[in-house]
Amino acid sequence: MQTHRTNDRRWHALALLLTAQFMVLIDLTIVTIALPSIQASLHFSRASLQWVLGAYMLTFGGCLLLGGRASDVFGRRRVFMTGLVIFGLGTLWCGLAQSSGELVAARALQGLGGALFSPAALALLTVTFSEDSERVRAMSLWSAVAAAGGATGLVAGGLLTTGPGWRWVFWVNLPLVVATVALAPRLLGESGPADDRQRHLDIAGAVIVTAGLSSLIYGLTEMAVPGTGWPHFAIPIAAGGVLLIAFAALETRTAFPLVPFSFFTKRLPTMANWVMMAFVAAVIAMNYFVSLYLQQVLRFSPLEAGLSFLPMATSTVIVSQIAARILPRAGMRNVLLAGLIAGAAALFWFGLLPARGTYAADILGPAILLGASGGLTIVAVMTAAVSGISAYDAGLAGGLINTSQQLGGALGLAALASLAAWHTADLGGAVNPGATALTAGFRLGLNTAAVLVLLVAVVAGAVARDHARVVPVPTTGEAEVVAMSRDTSE
Repeated sequence: MQTHRTNDRRWHALALLLTAQFMVLIDLTIVTIALPSIQASLHFSRASLQWVLGAYMLTFGGCLLLGGRASDVFGRRRVFMTGLVIFGLGTLWCGLAQSSGELVAARALQGLGGALFSPAALALLTVTFSEDSERVRAMSLWSAVAAAGGATGLVAGGLLTTGPGWRWVFWVNLPLVVATVALAPRLLGESGPADDRQRHLDIAGAVIVTAGLSSLIYGLTEMAVPGTGWPHFAIPIAAGGVLLIAFAALETRTAFPLVPFSFFTKRLPTMANWVMMAFVAAVIAMNYFVSLYLQQVLRFSPLEAGLSFLPMATSTVIVSQIAARILPRAGMRNVLLAGLIAGAAALFWFGLLPARGTYAADILGPAILLGASGGLTIVAVMTAAVSGISAYDAGLAGGLINTSQQLGGALGLAALASLAAWHTADLGGAVNPGATALTAGFRLGLNTAAVLVLLVAVVAGAVARDHARVVPVPTTGEAEVVAMSRDTSE
């Protein structure tokens, strides 16, 4: 009876963790459909509008490593709940924002909260399910939620923007935040090292890497501003590079690094992080370009644009479950390559968008194909990301894969949106470009994203060549599994 109650509680805990992950991912994309409404309401410029997405992804990605290690050091449930509270406060502030600068700051606070609770959630999942079959099942559900959360956000964004207004794309998460914080102490056991000697965090490293990435992304964004001289974007890009080099130097010298460089000797997790970064960069850019194409070229309403992404969301959910079932037989490498090749094909297909296109002929097909690609790719990448990871490093592994996801989105969006904006301005002017110039910019960004995914597929196929028929699973520490399985009354 006790074992039955423990098993039930573990799956209830998984549902809670999946809800938290769904929130942090839906908040990344739910805003996309609302961007034109936000731009009109808070007077964003065309070039600065991407900061509504970029500020969230930047602080999320820049602080994830700190959040992941904090969960290992101070206890995963404690950090999970702290991050949720910060995320909730940022969510409330976003909906109340009265200026563009205020909204960007609130989005950054949201990102900080997500950076704390998201890696803690993945670490809690990793140490909760010790049996290989259960772990694969839990990871497939995690991957499905990760894929569905991003795609569902686009649909929900359209519904909320058309209905109660764009502020509700933020406030919709508040009831879930409150419920998750209330249930966490009952469903989640505490875990994390108790040795005080291990309670060290590399704050300086977190500050330097976040500043370096912020400077780099700011420079890439400035490239898209019409009439901007080269010093305005070259200087921040160079400064970002210097700060990132300084971060790498610091990490090799400190006794308690934010990212132990020995971690990158693990071939599969390292490959997974690079693949995640490139794939998410392409997908986030696609969401951005296609959302603007639907509303600014095809003149869809926010609701129509949001519903247009529903086939992609459905395809992602269905295929991710299929991928979890076939992965043990087909092998991680084969599933990953199938997903990446399909993704590149879908992006090239999107790259054919005409200025006078239609949804059925030009959007529906590549959207379904890209959704299927995401279902295959995310399941394979998440499996590889925690391959051979000890229980102590579970938070770091979770932080790294989420860092790759968020930084890929932020860097990819900044670079590809700037490239598209530059091409559009060159063809049709920067103030009021026509449909032809806008579409040409979108096509350039989408085809560049397709090339990136194709190159990553080649590299991933070479790196994972020994894992065509192997499903890697992470190792666990017995003490932490016991800690997660104990009765909540203790």
